Amino acid sequence: MTEESKESSIEEGPNLSSETLPIEEKATVSKPGKSPQKELPSIRLSAQELIREFENAQEKKKLPEIYVGDTVRVGVRISEGNKQRVQPYEGVVIAKRHGGLNETITVRRIFQGIGVERVFMLHSPQVASIKVERRGKVRRAKLFYLRERVGKATRVKQRFDR
Repeated sequence: MTEESKESSIEEGPNLSSETLPIEEKATVSKPGKSPQKELPSIRLSAQELIREFENAQEKKKLPEIYVGDTVRVGVRISEGNKQRVQPYEGVVIAKRHGGLNETITVRRIFQGIGVERVFMLHSPQVASIKVERRGKVRRAKLFYLRERVGKATRVKQRFDR
């Protein structure tokens, strides 16, 4: 092959994400004593489409609109031995990161005079529920400056328009 034909074959390679893939027919499986099942077509998906399909199935559908500065109550599933319970964790959202299935929020609260921060994956099975207690009026996307503040200085103004 010449160099010119090699380059053209590389450039004109098939794009799997934009192609429609053929439908294959599954063979009928009949169990003894039962009538044969209907034939169901199966669609061959590319790796990206499979991952996208799986992520869409794992995402929670009913999540409230959460913004930085909001005070939220997150119900966290905790397993103790063979029992499970839901423990609430209430604090201010100081950061939101990522998107889709990997979306996380960082919640900060003061516990016994010490600041405690936890990062929650919103679509995780460990997160049982999320409730917005009050909306916060902030002008930043990340509220890391609250880490240096103590007492009443850590308060966030309330927002009433959302």
